[in-house]
Amino acid sequence: MSELSIQSVDESDIDTILAEDIDFTGKMTFSEPLMIKGKFNGEIESSSDLYIGENAVVNAEVQANMVSLKGRVKGNIRADKKIELFNTAQVEGDITTPSMVMEGGCKLNGMCSMKTGGPGAGGDGSKDGQG
Repeated sequence: MSELSIQSVDESDIDTILAEDIDFTGKMTFSEPLMIKGKFNGEIESSSDLYIGENAVVNAEVQANMVSLKGRVKGNIRADKKIELFNTAQVEGDITTPSMVMEGGCKLNGMCSMKTGGPGAGGDGSKDGQG
């Protein structure tokens, strides 16, 4: 049996990084990849990818193309493409995505709904899960 492995992103490939000393509150929208390493409270809406660093704390409703999570999120997460939960990830909220990868050790306290065929597709392959 092969070992599950998620590849970390190189920070130099990301246009915008909210550093560890940033504490931001509000609504954030963006169309290029973004990494949060500090604290964020509010709402995130993006057509691009969101990376949440290991020491990041996010209290928000999140919608993005792809979400790669190493830190903590309190709020619902919806990803159009995929969600990656590294072993240090902690989620308190519901997840909706067509594809999800979870490393052993991550924590998910919420419902997981995996729909196939893209947004608005009929048929629901819902799953309840805790990792």
